[in-house]
Amino acid sequence: MAKLNLILILAVLASGVVLVHNAYESRRLFAERERTKSEGQRLAADAERLAAERHAQATNLRVEQVARERLGMRLISPAVVASGVTP
Repeated sequence: MAKLNLILILAVLASGVVLVHNAYESRRLFAERERTKSEGQRLAADAERLAAERHAQATNLRVEQVARERLGMRLISPAVVASGVTP
């Protein structure tokens, strides 16, 4: 009878240890999932912001402005085209 009691006590202790370990592991995984979820939301917001910036940079007005300011380009006139001389 004493052997049976000892075996049952060891089984209860082992199941308690397994239960505590599983609870700890589930909390850890839940926290990791929440961190990953918030990181995904942050990345989605960044992607949306970058797409909006890319769209804003690609507008005709913006391209024209950059061409004038950085590249020194300007509109041509019919006189320049007819004479073939660049001022």
